Amino acid sequence: MNRAPGDAEPAHSSSVESCPSLRDVPSINPTQLLARIESYEGREKKGISDVRRTFCLFVTFDLLFITLLWIIELNVKGGIETTLEKEVLHYDYSSSYFDIFLLAVFRFKVLILAYAMCRLRHWWAIAFTTAVTSAFLLAKVIISQLFSQGAFGYVLPIISFILAWIETWFLDFKVLPQEAEEENRFLIAQDASERAALLHPGVLSDGQFYSPPESVAG
Repeated sequence: MNRAPGDAEPAHSSSVESCPSLRDVPSINPTQLLARIESYEGREKKGISDVRRTFCLFVTFDLLFITLLWIIELNVKGGIETTLEKEVLHYDYSSSYFDIFLLAVFRFKVLILAYAMCRLRHWWAIAFTTAVTSAFLLAKVIISQLFSQGAFGYVLPIISFILAWIETWFLDFKVLPQEAEEENRFLIAQDASERAALLHPGVLSDGQFYSPPESVAG
């Protein structure tokens, strides 16, 4: 018994309605995901992130600023050569500012080595330098006679102490959280791109989803 052509239409329409539509599937744009991945990989190839570079610049500023204040202090006391010989060759813990300059050099070397060359992603290096700086400056202020030597007895220890703690705050609250967030975004985008490549191997248009023509009965 031949099947009427009209009977094929309900069966075909019901089968089409039962299949999920392409519009019901969440749209995934692999192009945008690949662009994000390439931008992150480009930043990695540059070396260090922008926020870490800013931190390294601030560490360099710390050293240069303390050096500038120390040179000004040498000039105020009666000439660079005479005062330099007195503070370096005849170093006196209670009256010399040379150790505060060396403390800035110590912070610069440790932080640049840890966070620029080794690209460390932990806070232990900055915690070590800040702890050493704070302990040394507190002991020097209590034991030495810097306050009897004028304004620089206040300025150099206070500025050095503040800069060390600003570096700690900037690394702990800006550099490390932002880099961790960037890495998480990269991993999420990479995972979504891999899933999109598996689910949608090619860009499909609505014209590719069509019903085959009905066959002539008999």
